[in-house]
Amino acid sequence: MPDRSDAATAAIVRSGPVRYATTERFGAPRPARASAGESSGQLCPQLPGRLASVMGIPKTALPQSEDCLNLAIASPRLDGRRPVMVFLHGGAFASGGGLLDWYDGSALAADGDVVVVSVNYRLGALGYLCLDGVSEGNLGLLDQLEALRWVQRNIADYGGDPTNVTVFGQSAGAVSIWLLMQMPAARGLFRRAIMQSGPGADIARPRQPAEAIGALFAELLGEDPRTATVTALLEAQKRTVATLTQTGATAMPAFYPTSGTEAGCTLGDSITQHVSGIDVICGWNADDVSAFTGSGSHVAAATNHLLAVPTTELAAQLNAAGAHASTYRLDWRPTGSAFGATHCLELPLLLGTRQAWEPCPMLGNTSWDQVESFGRPLRQVWGHFAHTGEIHTAAAESIPLQWNPPLTGAS
Repeated sequence: MPDRSDAATAAIVRSGPVRYATTERFGAPRPARASAGESSGQLCPQLPGRLASVMGIPKTALPQSEDCLNLAIASPRLDGRRPVMVFLHGGAFASGGGLLDWYDGSALAADGDVVVVSVNYRLGALGYLCLDGVSEGNLGLLDQLEALRWVQRNIADYGGDPTNVTVFGQSAGAVSIWLLMQMPAARGLFRRAIMQSGPGADIARPRQPAEAIGALFAELLGEDPRTATVTALLEAQKRTVATLTQTGATAMPAFYPTSGTEAGCTLGDSITQHVSGIDVICGWNADDVSAFTGSGSHVAAATNHLLAVPTTELAAQLNAAGAHASTYRLDWRPTGSAFGATHCLELPLLLGTRQAWEPCPMLGNTSWDQVESFGRPLRQVWGHFAHTGEIHTAAAESIPLQWNPPLTGAS
């Protein structure tokens, strides 16, 4: 078992992959039967991710299949009742998977004394296509909801407390959490949340443009999406993205959560009853947008506009609705990196192993010892929050992390 050169981490019990649900193509997820047993560990079929130049490439090439509703668990022990932290990965709702080595929760489980669950969900057209008579969209969100229900039913068997669940996610995973907060069906499935680098200004796509993108996808596919091969679906998805990029039709990913669907992803006054009493951390990295635009004088203002301002406003909205929200900004800039405090930079501090993350362009030539010098206290901060809903100030002070920072730069 890979570890972070720490005896406590090496002692973590890692379970899975476990199948938490089953489904047919474009169907709602159904709870997996107990007799289904462990899965074979597939990821959702996907095109290559767009941040390989920043994050690197996953070291282990996992198989891909539509039978992808799997999760993995890292626990200090299989007895007791520890807080549970459920991780939702990023990837613009088009790539990634909770089973990737990057998202191994062993170090967080050890340093935070928590049970960590990392979740796969459907991506791209398979998860977010809106096409009349084929898919209502937001299937990936329904997958996440079903994973949280699995946690409620089963996590006690892994030493977790189903009454104390923190859901945390980065980028698309953070957007997912904001939408889950607005879903009546998710009420009571988690009591705390951490949203890393998202959501930004755009939370969900309106139904009409989502249906227009679905129609374009169907036209480019040229056959019934319900029976087409996975290869054909991915090729049509690729062509849809290229067409939208060429025409400048949208700045959002082609396949994205949609408002006004059966998943209940709408904004409005009803949020008050769903977030009251929830503890929340939401934040961004100081140079977040450099992952997409490169370095330059524009980065501070663009990060402020696209992430800092919306995140600060989101926290204010949550607090007004009865939640308890704090914001942060990660200022760490690894030596030898052209990206600074970029998108995804906190991930190797929280999850994965040295083996998984080296080499990694966004870490530059920073030694793994220095990564750990910030990673261990950050994991303690996240773990303490899962235990108490409060910020572990002593650990936080050893990280270049600013709490409730004032906004800077042009908006």
